[in-house]
Amino acid sequence: MNSNFIVKVEDAKLPDIQKALKGAGIKVRSIVQIYKEETGTSRTEEGNVA
Repeated sequence: MNSNFIVKVEDAKLPDIQKALKGAGIKVRSIVQIYKEETGTSRTEEGNVA
């Protein structure tokens, strides 16, 4: 059975994800980066939103 998942990570790179999945015994057919967003100060940290 083939399944597709979307995983959102904060501090991992593609090889890290692949190694973790392989280490858990999960066979990975492909990994595709579909979007990359810049991380920065959140609005709550800036004091704009309570």
